[in-house]
Amino acid sequence: MNQIDLTQAEVGAALPEVEFGPISRGTLALYAGASGDHNPAHIDTDFAKKAGLPDVFAQGMLSFGVLSQVVTRWAGVDRVREIGARFASITQVHDRITCKATVTERFEADGEQRVRLALTASAQDGRETLVGDAVVAVG
Repeated sequence: MNQIDLTQAEVGAALPEVEFGPISRGTLALYAGASGDHNPAHIDTDFAKKAGLPDVFAQGMLSFGVLSQVVTRWAGVDRVREIGARFASITQVHDRITCKATVTERFEADGEQRVRLALTASAQDGRETLVGDAVVAVG
């Protein structure tokens, strides 16, 4: 993995990507058990189809958890000051997701050097499933 030095992270630098998937029904069932999110739209195909969906789909926080790893693998959890994302589209069964982060700003706050990161999670067809940002202490 090509590691970017925290103290040298410049605007435009891309962090190492994190990929996961393909999303399986088994993954959704295991995540439902671990998270307590038992919404039938995520685990019951009959329910999903009756609701007009083509199939069950991934819990949003499953994707957000993986997207967060782009930041925490690079900086560590203790350096994360803010992180958030909005759900842009559904992560379908069988999707392969690529999570990315790019440095968009360097600034100082509360006496420490920080960077702002633009975050995206995208499916194999280019569809963005999550879009967000994070702030990380780098110095």
